[in-house]
Amino acid sequence: MNAQAASVAEVWSWLGEVADPEIPVISVVDLGIVRDVAFDGDACVVTITPTYSGCPAMQVIAESVEQALHVHGLRDVRLVTQLSPAWTTDWMSEAGKAALKGYGIAPPAQQVIDISGLHAGVKRRAAPPLVVSCPNCGSQHTQLTSQFGSTPCKALYKCLDCREPFDYFKCH
Repeated sequence: MNAQAASVAEVWSWLGEVADPEIPVISVVDLGIVRDVAFDGDACVVTITPTYSGCPAMQVIAESVEQALHVHGLRDVRLVTQLSPAWTTDWMSEAGKAALKGYGIAPPAQQVIDISGLHAGVKRRAAPPLVVSCPNCGSQHTQLTSQFGSTPCKALYKCLDCREPFDYFKCH
C-alpha cells in the first residue's frame, strides 16, 4: 500500500494495537511514547520518545512499530526518536492507566507537571505525600518496599491490608 492510501488516523489505530514488550496489556500509543504520525511523500514517519534515556525496550518497540505498519501494507516506514521534551507519565492515556491497574500494576498516582509554582508571588507548597492504591484490593494503606521494581520504570510496593506485593509505575 502506498502512503496516500492510508490515513494518519488509520496509522494511529494500527499503532494502538502494538503492545509494550515489558507490559503487554498497554499499547505504545496508550503508554504515550508515540508522539506523532505523519507522511513525507510515500514514507510514513512515526516519532517516538523513550520512557527514559537508555530504555532497553526501545529497539523492540521500534521493530514492532515497523512490523505492524508493514503488515498493513506500508513499506516505507521511518522512525524518528525524539528525546526532548522528555517522556512523562502525564502522556499515558486513561485507558492505559486502567489497563495497568487491571494487570496488577498501580498506575501513576499523580501528575508530574505542576506549573502552579511558576506564577510570580505564589509560594510553592510542599507536595502532599504520595498515596498509591493497591491494584488488587483498592486499599490506600500501602508502603514502598523498594524504589526498584521489575523494570526501571516501576517501584515495588506492598499492600498492608491484603498483604500482596505489587509494582507501581513511577511518575516521571
